[in-house]
Amino acid sequence: MHTILGAGGPVANALTQELLDHNETIRLVSRKPVNPAGKNISWQKADLLNYNEILEATKGSSVIYLCAGIVYDAKIWAEQWPIIMQNVINATKAVNARLIFFDNVYMYGLVNGPMLEDTPYNPISEKGKVRAKIADQLMDEVKAGKIQASILRAADFYGTDSKNSSFDMMVLDKYAHKQSAQWVGDPKVKHNFSYIPDCGRAMYLLGQNSQSDNQIWHAPTAPPLTGKEFINMAANIYQVKPKFMSINKFMLWVFGLFNKVVAGVVEMYYQYDHDYNFNSDKFEKAFNLKPTSYEDGIKHMSKTLYKSE
Repeated sequence: MHTILGAGGPVANALTQELLDHNETIRLVSRKPVNPAGKNISWQKADLLNYNEILEATKGSSVIYLCAGIVYDAKIWAEQWPIIMQNVINATKAVNARLIFFDNVYMYGLVNGPMLEDTPYNPISEKGKVRAKIADQLMDEVKAGKIQASILRAADFYGTDSKNSSFDMMVLDKYAHKQSAQWVGDPKVKHNFSYIPDCGRAMYLLGQNSQSDNQIWHAPTAPPLTGKEFINMAANIYQVKPKFMSINKFMLWVFGLFNKVVAGVVEMYYQYDHDYNFNSDKFEKAFNLKPTSYEDGIKHMSKTLYKSE
């Protein structure tokens, strides 16, 4: 059985679809109800801060996927993530399962060059420090031979079925409504984005291949483009003029006075005014899987979740 902790989020949903497509037995676990559609799939309520609930929800699992997201607040992350990680580690050991953790790149900090799986941790944000701590928490158990686990990291993502991707909401959704787009940071620097369906597929593949355990992987992600190149590509696909407004750090800080999620982005601004080059060669070569091109991904979104008016 494949158990997904943090069901209902974009990566969890993409992974669920992959598992359904391959006729796997799935248990979705979250605090809020998820209405699963399909055979061999069920939902169970559990709070990841409650070990006994996690243990009960993961019984019978062969693979556990940790895809959870919590409130985008550094203080809450520092308080809750280490507890969640330890609870999940302990439950994984208790039920004798394999664990795959979906992670981000905050622990790397500002990197001059490509971000690789062996890039040293050098967090320059509070949230980055938390991500470094929980990654070490998991991999220390791996190194000690106490658990079979891997980490899959992704860049900022797009192609979500929810409203928690800045590229989806500030570019694609705006152009779908014939409005001017918004771009956080310097549109002249490079950035890349992981396509959510590719992330779900990568999680599925790691779950199917135990030889991939006990290491860090980067989800297949297309090479970086400048913000201006992303804007022009999206505008061309939506057949609108490439109008956009750049949002600088001061503007984010002002917006953050009224919105806590936006306030949480301010310390991450270094990702948007320096080149951001996420490299996924390792995964692509190991699994012979190429990332979806930005053009194909955006075209798909323009015909499905973010259709033109």
